[in-house]
Amino acid sequence: MTMLLSALYRYPLKSCRAQALSQSQLEVRGLPQDREWMIANSAGVQITARTEPRILLIATEVTPDGLWLKAPGMADLFVVLALFNELHQADVWETEFLARRGALDADAWLSAYLNQTVHLMWLGLEPHRRLKNHPDVAISFVDTYPLLIIGEGSLQALNARVGRELAMLRFRPNLVIANSAPFAEDTWQRIRIGEVEIELAKACERCLMTTLDPDTAERTKDSEPLRSLAKFRKMGAAVVFGQNARVVQGGALQLGLPVEVLSYKD
Repeated sequence: MTMLLSALYRYPLKSCRAQALSQSQLEVRGLPQDREWMIANSAGVQITARTEPRILLIATEVTPDGLWLKAPGMADLFVVLALFNELHQADVWETEFLARRGALDADAWLSAYLNQTVHLMWLGLEPHRRLKNHPDVAISFVDTYPLLIIGEGSLQALNARVGRELAMLRFRPNLVIANSAPFAEDTWQRIRIGEVEIELAKACERCLMTTLDPDTAERTKDSEPLRSLAKFRKMGAAVVFGQNARVVQGGALQLGLPVEVLSYKD
C-alpha cells in the first residue's frame, strides 16, 4: 500500500496547541510560522510545557500583522509584530542566539496566565539561529531540527503496548505518514513528498511532555507512554520515538501526497 502524507501540523507558539493544515509550503527552515514565537524568562531561556503544562492550552492564529493568543479564562489578545522592537538573547537548550521581544501587552497576558513573569519572544524576519552543522540554514525556536516525522504504524504499535489509544499530538509531529510499517521511519535516510525532499537526521528523544494530554494538559497517572517506550525504544540512555529531519528541497505539501523513500540508512 502506498504511503501517504496524512497529517500536517505546525505550532506557532512553542508548546502551544497544534494547528492542523491541509496544505502548506515547506521551506528549508521548516513550515512557515512553526515555533516562530516562544515564551521565555527574563534571561531569554525558553519556558515550555515540560515545566508549564498549561501552555498546551494556548491557541494561536497567525495573521500578516501579528499573532492572536487565546487561552482558558483569558480575553483574546492580538499581538502586533511591530511591537517586537528589542533584540534580546534567547536560549534554547543552552544554544544562545538573538531574537526579538518588546510586546509588553503579550508579556503581561502570558505572565497573568502562567502566574509568573515571562516574555513573548519572536524570531523576527531575519532569524539569527542556525541548524547545527548547516550554518546556511536558519531555524526557529524548535528544539533541534526543523521537522519531526512520525509514521501512523509506529503509533499503532505503541498503542498496542500501552493498551489504549493515545493521540498522535502527544508527540507533536509536523508530518504524519499513513500506511507505514511500525518504526519504518527509523530506516529512512531521504524521502520525497511531491516536489519536497527531506533528510531524516536522528531519532527524537522523548521527555515528560508525552505524558501530557494535549487537550487537557493533564498528566497520565501511569507515566504512559514513556513507561512503555522505555521497554522497547531505548537508545543509550534516551527513549526515542519519531525522526528529526531537515528539508533538502522545499516546495508545496498537501495531504494525500504519496511518500517515496529515496534511500535508506546503513
